[in-house]
Parts: sequence; structure tokens; C-alpha cells
Amino acid sequence: MTSLPVTFASDVVGASAHEQFEAFIDEHRNALDGCLDGLTEEQARLSLVPSRTTLLGLVKHVTFVEKVWFDEAVTCRSRAEIGLPESSEDSFLLDADDTIASVRQAHREACAASRRATAALGLDDVLRGNRRGPLPLRWVYLHVLRELAQHCGHAEILREQILAE
Repeated sequence: MTSLPVTFASDVVGASAHEQFEAFIDEHRNALDGCLDGLTEEQARLSLVPSRTTLLGLVKHVTFVEKVWFDEAVTCRSRAEIGLPESSEDSFLLDADDTIASVRQAHREACAASRRATAALGLDDVLRGNRRGPLPLRWVYLHVLRELAQHCGHAEILREQILAE
């Protein structure tokens, strides 16, 4: 199983803005991947809120996020071509064959593909494949960072509740 890189934002103070964005996003990718550490399959699927959000579902959803913003937006391929649900709400849904290992592997692969897709791009390069219309990579990085940070907060609370039981 390939692990996520361990570069932290504090390590790239003098780096380019592109490298800084990647480091901050990687910190949140790692935190979401780590929310599943030491959990049983049952714990990872445990729903403690009315929305039925689960830790495993959160990691599956952020895999969707990676593919929407760094595959669909960059390559202009449709969600159907990429194998994604049309609705972001559906990306939280778990299949019977989803496991901690399989969801983590899909997430790690999506993160690696995201890094490859943006490596040669500049922050002002425009991505044309998103439903919102053309957007600069800088905006996409900020949006993804905001979304990952929000989901990290959700994951911390859910994990705390699960481990308290």
C-alpha cells in the first residue's frame, strides 16, 4: 500500500506558492487518511449523525473530491468517464465491498494522480473541466484546502465519538 507523502506546511516556508499549496493540502490528506488508523471495519462504518456520515464515507468522499478537482477539472473528462457519481452526496455512500484498505488505497491513488496532474501547472493556469466553468488552479487549491479542512474537523469529531464508546 502506497502511503501519502509526509511533507508538512511548516517545512516549505521558503518554497514556491505551488509547493506551499501542495504541502498544506497534503497535511489534510494525511489527516483524513489517518482518521481510519486502528479502527475496525465496523467502527469505520459507524454512523453517529443524522446525515449518515461515517469515517470511511468521508475518506471515500474526499477521493471523489480529488477526482473532481484534479481529474475532471484538469482533463475535462466527464464524471461518468472517470467512474464518479453525478452527485457529491452519493460519494459518501459505501458499497458492501468497501473496506478500510480499499478506500484508503483509492484515496492514496487519487492523491498521487492529483499531484501528477498539477505538477506542471502554474497557479494562474485555468482549468476548464469543472461544472462551475473555467477556474485558475490557485482557486481550485484554495477550494480543495477549504473542503479538506472542513472534513478533517468532521473526522476528528466522529473519531472522538467512536473511540469514546
